[in-house]
Amino acid sequence: MAITRRTMLGGSALLGLMGTGAARAAFDPSPFFSGRAEDHGFTYNRSNVAALDPVWQRQLVEHEHHESPGTVIVDTQNHFLYVTFENNTALRYGVGVGLEGFKWFGRATVARKAIWPGWTPPPEMLKRRPDLPHHMAGGPDNPLGPRALYLYRDGTDLGYRLHGTLEPWTIGTDASSGCVRMLPEDVIDLYGRAPVGTAVLVLKHIR
Repeated sequence: MAITRRTMLGGSALLGLMGTGAARAAFDPSPFFSGRAEDHGFTYNRSNVAALDPVWQRQLVEHEHHESPGTVIVDTQNHFLYVTFENNTALRYGVGVGLEGFKWFGRATVARKAIWPGWTPPPEMLKRRPDLPHHMAGGPDNPLGPRALYLYRDGTDLGYRLHGTLEPWTIGTDASSGCVRMLPEDVIDLYGRAPVGTAVLVLKHIR
């Protein structure tokens, strides 16, 4: 049986209760993984897309938009990321987005991309979570996953990324500190479709 959005929200909430070991132990993430996969010398847990509601699975859809083909549109309200095509069609991915108070909206450009990126938590995150490492090398335990696309505006790094996730059950939820998280397989696919210079539009509300 496919895991519904409500179930995923519940699972994410359980993991968010850092002090409740019993609740964390009660959530079993194993249904969300299906074997192992190799990528650029690393082995990672392959996502079990059958465990997700079909709405979050990558698919070609009709999508009315007014952007140039190839633009990435993030609909934070409905937890979708679109790569726009001609004739009001798009490739749609389910994503996880920022928690309330951490979201960012507006236009940006993919100015840098990385394969198995390292992760340096921003200072404000380290203040909230002093237990986090000041830097983590890229790899299967890195929260950015196998790929990251870095959003800039006017030459300035906005601090927001489109990246993978180690927690596929958070797709379709507000779960991050502002970045857009995707299934590892989906961010690998997006990495190949969105070259440096790709325009990105992050919407607050669907038009």
